[in-house]
Amino acid sequence: MTRRERQVFWLLFLAGFLVLIYVLRDVLLPFVAGMAVAYLLDPVADRLERLKLNRTLATTIVVLAFFIITIGLVLLLLPLLQAQVEQFAKAVPGYVELIRDRVGPKIQELLSGFDEESAVNKLPDFAGNALTWIGNIFGKLLSGGAWLANFLSILVITPIVSFYLLRDWDKMVATIDGWLPREQAPTIREQMRAIDRTLAAFVRGQGTVCLILGVFYAVGLSVAGLNFGLVIGLFAGLISFVPFVGSTLGAILSVGLAFAQFQSWEPVAIIAGIFLAGQLIEGNFLTPNLVGDAVGLHPVWVIFALLTGGALFGFLGVLLAVPVAAVIGVLTRFALEHYLASPLHLHGIPPPDDAPSRSEFDDHKP
Repeated sequence: MTRRERQVFWLLFLAGFLVLIYVLRDVLLPFVAGMAVAYLLDPVADRLERLKLNRTLATTIVVLAFFIITIGLVLLLLPLLQAQVEQFAKAVPGYVELIRDRVGPKIQELLSGFDEESAVNKLPDFAGNALTWIGNIFGKLLSGGAWLANFLSILVITPIVSFYLLRDWDKMVATIDGWLPREQAPTIREQMRAIDRTLAAFVRGQGTVCLILGVFYAVGLSVAGLNFGLVIGLFAGLISFVPFVGSTLGAILSVGLAFAQFQSWEPVAIIAGIFLAGQLIEGNFLTPNLVGDAVGLHPVWVIFALLTGGALFGFLGVLLAVPVAAVIGVLTRFALEHYLASPLHLHGIPPPDDAPSRSEFDDHKP
């Protein structure tokens, strides 16, 4: 097989794989979730295995502990979260009217010298429609049948998939390693190790950061007396893996609700201070110690990957977005490194063999 034939083969294989994922996207969610759980728990199972436990027993302990804790937390928080989300969706129009009555006159007073009254009048309506739409989305998310079906499939299938993948993880890695082209195997292994480092730093490190921030925001907003503080805090923390989006959106929602709920500025300042403290803790302590510099994914690239994955494959695409972005990022850096060391970068595109040389041009000058 020539080099060109090998390239065509791998391109066709990649295209077929992407088409298969797109066709099966509605049934792949519990399997992808199970793979993510197995990848997340593999270091724990390896550590138990080093303590002289066999792989099956270590896998059973790790998977049971993980899903008992996870399901317990979900069953504990789900009714409260669902109630708060539904109440939030119903309360949004009233909060919008309060904000409009309190903020609208002040904005018009500040811009009274400008010919922008129509824009000022439309701004509260636009904000109200946006908040109402967000509230309805969250209400449908926790009450819709599709969400319930996905939740049940994850609840039943994901633990089984996680157990078998985690038990056979090392065997699968060794089997796939045996499939690699022998000539390129060292290079592929090196890039896979780089991808593993990137994913481990992002999934395990950033996941821990999001969990800590979610608990911090939820407890802080609830103690501060903000209505729906639990759901907003958890939401802001858990989507903090999207750079700047989680904290920014959570701060806007929290400060807006605080402005509508409280009559004085002190509680509003406390709510804003909670998010400021969360960002200081994340930037100066959590991210440097739990994530570090191993991620190598630019925030814009992460946001683009998440939006693209969500648009193409829905929630499944969101789960796959960061791993795919990590793979593309590592391979892009590898290709760029080889390009910068290649004659193509150092000397440019060589002229064809029959092209006239520089001296021939000089000889024909008048």
